[in-house]
Amino acid sequence: MKNKNFILRLIREDEKFAAENIAREAHWDGEWDAAPTICDVHLLAHRLFSCAAYVPELSFVAEADGRLVGHIMYARCKIVAPDGAEHEVLTFGPLSVLPEAQGCGIGTALMRRSFDEAKRLGAHGVLIFGYPDYYPRAGFRRAAEFGITTADGTNFDAFMAYPLYDGAFDGISGRFIIDPVYDNLSREDVDAFDKKFPPKELHTPVPLEVLLDRLPPAARDAFEKGKSLRYMTTKSEREIRETPGVCDEAMEIIRATMHEHGFARGSAKTYR
Repeated sequence: MKNKNFILRLIREDEKFAAENIAREAHWDGEWDAAPTICDVHLLAHRLFSCAAYVPELSFVAEADGRLVGHIMYARCKIVAPDGAEHEVLTFGPLSVLPEAQGCGIGTALMRRSFDEAKRLGAHGVLIFGYPDYYPRAGFRRAAEFGITTADGTNFDAFMAYPLYDGAFDGISGRFIIDPVYDNLSREDVDAFDKKFPPKELHTPVPLEVLLDRLPPAARDAFEKGKSLRYMTTKSEREIRETPGVCDEAMEIIRATMHEHGFARGSAKTYR
């Protein structure tokens, strides 16, 4: 996209299918499995639009040259404390920008605009599962820092929180419970829904073995087989460095291999 000028506004009812298509285009090659499959993000967007947890006041689009190029949508969720007390929070996703419009600051602008509105609406904060070497640049921190865990009580760097104001999570800790709409996206439902869109050639992921074959034996066994190379972006550099068997040599091989295939590795310095 040559023109980096865009406007942000709330989505209109007649633009929902266009937003679903943006999600499809933006995330088409985003699967973690090694086998070529149709992404499920556009079906998720479709179901979110009619979900009770959906927050239309935060459903912003980016428009450039008279067409939609980006979209963000939110759902209400909750943190359940050990004593059973519940605190409402937000999650966003999908956040989608057309491939040709990426790198223009649209994703960041959609986040900032929606954060401002969410704060005005009285929300405490936003929790997401996202790329852990990217979102900290936008101010996200590990959810563990606030005493917040996933629903099953675990934590990892891809689970992050963004307080919408100082002290937003004071007195709030516990398990993060997300709406069921984010689950149960069966392969059959995805394949059927995708038929509503123009045919598109399946993306063939780069297999993780491209990396594993280059690693020293001690590091090679540390990572799950059968995944795509993109799966490595779900782990922060800090987590990878702390993986048994990953030495400095292995870390340099990981960085080099991911850069070779278009995946930038972040830095552990993005974490506080």
